[in-house]
Amino acid sequence: MERYIDLHIHSCHSDGLHTPTELVEMAAAKGLKAIAIADHDSVAGIDEAVEAGNRLGVEVIPAVELSVEFKHYHDVHLLGYCIDHNDTDFQEKLAEFRRRRNARGEAIVERINGRLSSEKKGSISYEEVLAAADGALGRPHIARILIDKGFARNLQDAFRKYLDPCNVPKLYFPMADALAEIRRIKGVSVLAHPPSITEDRTTLRNIIHELAAMGLDGLEVFNNMCYNDDMIFFESVAMQLELVMTGGSDFHGFEDDIEIGVGRGGLAVAYHRLVALKKLLPTST
Repeated sequence: MERYIDLHIHSCHSDGLHTPTELVEMAAAKGLKAIAIADHDSVAGIDEAVEAGNRLGVEVIPAVELSVEFKHYHDVHLLGYCIDHNDTDFQEKLAEFRRRRNARGEAIVERINGRLSSEKKGSISYEEVLAAADGALGRPHIARILIDKGFARNLQDAFRKYLDPCNVPKLYFPMADALAEIRRIKGVSVLAHPPSITEDRTTLRNIIHELAAMGLDGLEVFNNMCYNDDMIFFESVAMQLELVMTGGSDFHGFEDDIEIGVGRGGLAVAYHRLVALKKLLPTST
């Protein structure tokens, strides 16, 4: 009988709420055969996840989700699977991203405190946000503090009232550099949730064609941003360009309607998708 996988999960080492061990435990409880913890610009949780997976019988794929820019499109997400996450040069690049991300987080907190002051409210501290983030700060961690202190009702309210108006531009990898880096660390590159780039299918098809020509290996066909007709469209594009097809829940832990393995209820990514992905890995010489 075919078993299922989830190749897009986030831990507390980026903007997720759960530890890698907790995520593997959730996956085991769901009966998943394999998962990938693909944190934003971080590989800090992989070793813990692999150890938990070995203990609980869940295959853990070393992965990362890079924040990328392509032409005028910012915050395009590029997944790297089966990477050598211990590569020192790659880890240093990610460390620089973390340093800049934390500086960005501190600047956002300062802006939010300015807005809170103008509203005659209290304040939040960068230190308590960083503690909540366990050293890997993302905007959802700031939102959690705003909610805990009663400045926002929920995540959406926190973003609408504070995080979006007080945002600070983010650092991105250029697409060509990101593709080359994933290739260098022996990984497989996959474009995450394509509809987040644009919902115009003609434009999106052209973008995917360009990325395939640049060396993109795969497409996240099965994801929470897609309805069935979207998945059929992306499947046809992937087949035409001979791109591997992957999928995942993009679970962070703070969503009310997304679960590991099943997403919003209809996600079911079969293990043979991972088998096909592994066939793209470079062979040892």
